[in-house]
Amino acid sequence: MDEEIQEFIEIGRREYQEKVFFAERGLGAEVHWFFTQAVQALKSELYLPACTSFLNGIEASLRVTMSQVEQPARVEELDPIKTLSNRLLKSAQDAGLPVEALAFPEEGDFLEKLESKKPHLVNAEVVRVRHNLCHGNILEYINTDLGEDNAFFTPECCRELAHILHKVSKEWAEKLGVFRQELFNA
Repeated sequence: MDEEIQEFIEIGRREYQEKVFFAERGLGAEVHWFFTQAVQALKSELYLPACTSFLNGIEASLRVTMSQVEQPARVEELDPIKTLSNRLLKSAQDAGLPVEALAFPEEGDFLEKLESKKPHLVNAEVVRVRHNLCHGNILEYINTDLGEDNAFFTPECCRELAHILHKVSKEWAEKLGVFRQELFNA
């Protein structure tokens, strides 16, 4: 009986830690709710909302933090020009933000991509995925395993991406939280 109680308590503790993980990183409510809702969507197998919410959380956290680096105060308005891009990531890197945490698995050339410029621009994977998915382009996720004549898309086609974004978001939030704590408590 004691073992069952301990297991029940441990499950409850893990669920609680998962729920508050992003809130405890010191990102601010204007940011952490994107991540928190993304995790809730992921747990509910709502893969498209999970993906877009993780991406919005990443973008919001970058934009808010960069605004606060430039003007240490509560952000009341974000610059509409400074959206998620290689340029914003490079500016954030130059300001000391731990942007390398946003590299996808197997993206060993992440920092090199930030240096690329038109006409040879190669977007970092987080930027490329954000541009596609948040503008309704799901074409690369269409499943053709059954042949071209049987190609299909369901949100489950983005399951792997949702889990990758969850992992990247956790690493990013952890490292960004440390950066923000050092910035605001310096």
